[in-house]
Amino acid sequence: MDKDKKTIDEEINKFHLPRWNEIPEIDLYIDQVVSLLENYLTNYIKSDNEKENKVITKTMINNYVKHGVVNAPINKKYNKEHIAYLFVIFILKQIYSIDEISKLITLAIKTSPIDQAYNRFCSELEKAIKMTFTGESYINNDKLSKEQYLLRNVVQSFANKLYVQKTYLKIE
Repeated sequence: MDKDKKTIDEEINKFHLPRWNEIPEIDLYIDQVVSLLENYLTNYIKSDNEKENKVITKTMINNYVKHGVVNAPINKKYNKEHIAYLFVIFILKQIYSIDEISKLITLAIKTSPIDQAYNRFCSELEKAIKMTFTGESYINNDKLSKEQYLLRNVVQSFANKLYVQKTYLKIE
């Protein structure tokens, strides 16, 4: 059991989402996008398809484009904005419906430029995961805006689910 806890702790300490400036500057083809997302997310999100055991597929991305959750690629290439959207979608779809995610993204980019909204999402998610796994609670003396409070609760819901899956249900 201690070895399992140690492995989980190491995995959680490594959790990092690329910030806006870490997302490739060059546009990527869909296979490259899938690979990038998988490199960051495979250990933290669960597959929708138990048989295939893939957490991210080209079909999923194409469906998000088809349903208007993500803008269509330009000349079959995905830019930073597309990739940021996809990181958020693949994480939040573990908890929320695609319609709910779309509304949350719309709210976030109404209140901040996309790069700031995305970086805030990454930072808050990392903090929520680390604090959930260590048993700490958020300490913040600043008064949060309605949007900041909402974001904190959104990422906390993912952190809580991840904690239960990794520590009690032993879902890999």
